[in-house]
Amino acid sequence: MSEVKEIVKFLHIGARLDLKALALENILGLTGTDDGLKVILDIPQILVCLISLLGDRSLPISKDSALCLVNISANEKGATKLIDLDVKGNCPPMQSPPDDIVKCTLKYIFDSESFIADQSCMILSNLTRPLHLAEKVIDLILNTGKNFDDIVNIFTKNDYNKNGAKLDYLGPVLSNLSQSSRVRKVFLDREKCVIQRLLPFTEYKESVVRRGGIVGTLKNCCFEEEYHEWLLSDEVDILSRLLLPLAGNEEVDDEDNDKLPLDLQYLPEDKVRESDPDIRCILLEALTQLCVKKQNREFVRNKNTYIILRELHKWEKCRKALLACENLVDILIRTEEEIDKENLKDVEVPEDMHEKFHKMDEDFINDK
Repeated sequence: MSEVKEIVKFLHIGARLDLKALALENILGLTGTDDGLKVILDIPQILVCLISLLGDRSLPISKDSALCLVNISANEKGATKLIDLDVKGNCPPMQSPPDDIVKCTLKYIFDSESFIADQSCMILSNLTRPLHLAEKVIDLILNTGKNFDDIVNIFTKNDYNKNGAKLDYLGPVLSNLSQSSRVRKVFLDREKCVIQRLLPFTEYKESVVRRGGIVGTLKNCCFEEEYHEWLLSDEVDILSRLLLPLAGNEEVDDEDNDKLPLDLQYLPEDKVRESDPDIRCILLEALTQLCVKKQNREFVRNKNTYIILRELHKWEKCRKALLACENLVDILIRTEEEIDKENLKDVEVPEDMHEKFHKMDEDFINDK
């Protein structure tokens, strides 16, 4: 501990470059192990120094500082420490206190010439993963003068960053932030058309991170029941966007084909399904959320969704995705008389049965 504390005097903007680089190399190594991370988290001055060094003139220094913070924030305790960090109170005397971690990461993300924008996106993604931390980050973002529309704006721009940063990790950031109803309602504002701008990324082939982040965002938005009719309407057409990645190139007869949403009719021979099983699960879970209310279940049925799910089920190898598919199919193939509920959330499941069903699901996934 005392040896690590000695490093602090070399972790500031004005320190000699060679000593600063060596000190950072040691810190980076420590952040890669559990024991090392515990030591780092007990020295808040180091956390302050790392945030400060994001702005170092030396690119290797700023990048190594960012990588240290990526490692630290990947640990929930580390993320909590960074968010709750008293920057001014723990700033070493040889330097000026930096901004808080959220303000700093946003600054580099929005700087179109930043060389550490991607690492800053990763840090922000880590900080927002647990819901209780996401709520804190939401408040901190709003305190910066930025808003969630601003984040979506740069996320959806082509080549926003002039130095090659892709900003793909803003996808998970949006997904994490949309755990909060506050953010979901911003994305679902009918006047802002935010959700419509995100929908095309369900088919974004260049990055599974970006694609998965947006699919997660859409799933979270589907928890807002009051917006379901609008989401399913032609104004948004979320059903087509959720189904298209689940569709393959199988031929269906003309009668079935004509009942499908227009974007799923006569798909090309080279059409491939979403390759990531986790994303397929999230897509299926989002569709299931949309089937909570009777009128929406009927809408989804009438769009011949079952045909896409039937072919997916034949093809699917992932047990978790198979279970998600079967759960959705079970809703769609039942008549409303059998379901006998306007809203599926009104179905009361006794605690013992809930545990039993959970155990059955686990056994299915584990192929027992």
